Amino acid sequence: MAFEKMTMSDGAQVDVYRALPLRERRGGLVLIQEIFGVSEHIRELCDHYAADGYEVLSPALFDREHPGFEASYDGEGLARAVQLARELHPFDLSMADTKTCVDALKDKGPVFITGYCYGGSIAFLAACRIEGLAAASGYYGSLIKNFPTEHPRCPTILHFGRFDTGISIADVDAVEEAQPDVTVYVYEAGHGFNSDRRKDFHEPSAELARERTLALFRQNGG
Repeated sequence: MAFEKMTMSDGAQVDVYRALPLRERRGGLVLIQEIFGVSEHIRELCDHYAADGYEVLSPALFDREHPGFEASYDGEGLARAVQLARELHPFDLSMADTKTCVDALKDKGPVFITGYCYGGSIAFLAACRIEGLAAASGYYGSLIKNFPTEHPRCPTILHFGRFDTGISIADVDAVEEAQPDVTVYVYEAGHGFNSDRRKDFHEPSAELARERTLALFRQNGG
């Protein structure tokens, strides 16, 4: 489990955290960060999936603009994360880097994707746009509602918190209506409920969402 450099489609050398499976390999997994970088929490998630048998790649999406970026959830860290995600880093580059990671894994067996917050939106759009994915699981992606005419090409599930102040239940309902083939789960929790570093961490919801994600992967070859 360590960072390594990967050449992306624009020629940039970007850090990617790779976690190798600790048991019989079930498949590849691309795990997409929150806006806070490939943080300790994200690396820990990668390691947990590796323990379940997945070879995991997690690209540091903001490496071009801020190498080694890893931020706190409030104050200056939050402000910088928002600036990177919304102003400085092109969204299309995140999609391109995601595709590079999918392509790096797909010759070895099925490839899955999951992502959190910013990464949840990436995971959903990857399911719509990137060939070679077997299944996708996206957590509280606020941008998903902006793409009602795009539809996943692989089995996809989405996770939202009922008390998320940034993603209203009306937004979740709109996603569900626009995506009849996507299973949408709503948890009695807020935004970021999967992270035990955040104030809205809700362990029962995190555990259930993880169980559902692993079940989806296993139903689709993982």
